[in-house]
Amino acid sequence: MSGRNYDAVVVGAGSVGNPTALFLAEAGLKVLVLDKRAAPGQGENKSAIGGVRATHSDPAKIQTALDSLQLMSTWKETYGTDIGWKPGGYCFPAYSQDVERALDGILPIQKSFGLDIDWVDADGVAEVVPGINRQGLIGGTYSPGDGQVCPLMTAVAVERAATEKGAQYRYNETVTGYGVEKGQVFEVITDRSTYSTPCVVVATGADAARDGEALGIEIPVFPDSHEAGISAPIKPFLPSLVVDLRPGLEGRTANFYFGQIHTGQIIFCYTPRELFPGTSRESLSEFMPTIAKRLISVMPRFRDLLVRRVWRGLYPMTPDGIPIVDQVREIKGLYLGVGMCGQGFMLGPGVARNLTSMILNGESTLPAEVQRTFRFNRDFHASTTEALK
Repeated sequence: MSGRNYDAVVVGAGSVGNPTALFLAEAGLKVLVLDKRAAPGQGENKSAIGGVRATHSDPAKIQTALDSLQLMSTWKETYGTDIGWKPGGYCFPAYSQDVERALDGILPIQKSFGLDIDWVDADGVAEVVPGINRQGLIGGTYSPGDGQVCPLMTAVAVERAATEKGAQYRYNETVTGYGVEKGQVFEVITDRSTYSTPCVVVATGADAARDGEALGIEIPVFPDSHEAGISAPIKPFLPSLVVDLRPGLEGRTANFYFGQIHTGQIIFCYTPRELFPGTSRESLSEFMPTIAKRLISVMPRFRDLLVRRVWRGLYPMTPDGIPIVDQVREIKGLYLGVGMCGQGFMLGPGVARNLTSMILNGESTLPAEVQRTFRFNRDFHASTTEALK
């Protein structure tokens, strides 16, 4: 049985579980990663558009994303492999006074946590977003330290780094149950084997509620689906990712965002005003006509853009729109990194640092008053609206 004994078992090889395995292995733990899919990052990770920003309004997300940015922006120097890091920042243009007030209102919070972000006038926005529609443009916020990476390249690079440090990965293996005795987790049961461990990290994205059922606890994560797309490559011209917070005139979108990745393609997505709960990944006929209007309204030069592919992914949502990153008090040795609410890729490494610190040191990387935002035992129906969701 010694070959099936581990210091920690991570369930899920995605945006959170993969870097958690890396950090635990770097600390010298014997780590096993289990995933029902065939390779790392094949869940919601590969549906992400790859943006990494710390420009949130919630302190817990800001500090977590800053940790993620530090890892991703220096990955090649630290680990020697390329994950497609593209600096250039995020720009939130304002075409209305409502958006201007919203952006200006959270700037003091963002600056108080050390974010490199400022309000720029319309000329400043046009400089970082060449070709943007100037009609009605007031200005916007710009955070030059943010950037982009390739989700697929990142998943493979992190897995390889973790494996080099001794972590073991088992794919096409589904977790079917957990062993819990006297309030302590002691094993993970799969459709192939049983693994003994005093520490389990659940990082299963849209499947988290099922893990909760197997553990005898309620994990309030409920997925809804979002669609994205990518164009053929064009000559690089756009350094920044762009987020337009205006609701769409067609009434279907709450906001939308786009950017140019390191290989030249334009990648884009929008947040539907009416969400699509469930796990369907079938593309909808409304997506391209809707996103095309929004893209052209902000960037007229995209009128002749050739779109190569569209896809749908899942946002694992909590009732209050805030992730769960915590040790479960009722079950010793059980840690949750779930409910990332569509921001798992950009928050993942920071969440992994936090979980690793909890496991090794018994404490969060965040100040206690900030960590409370992420706790598992909280009122999920309290008002926690985030302006830059």
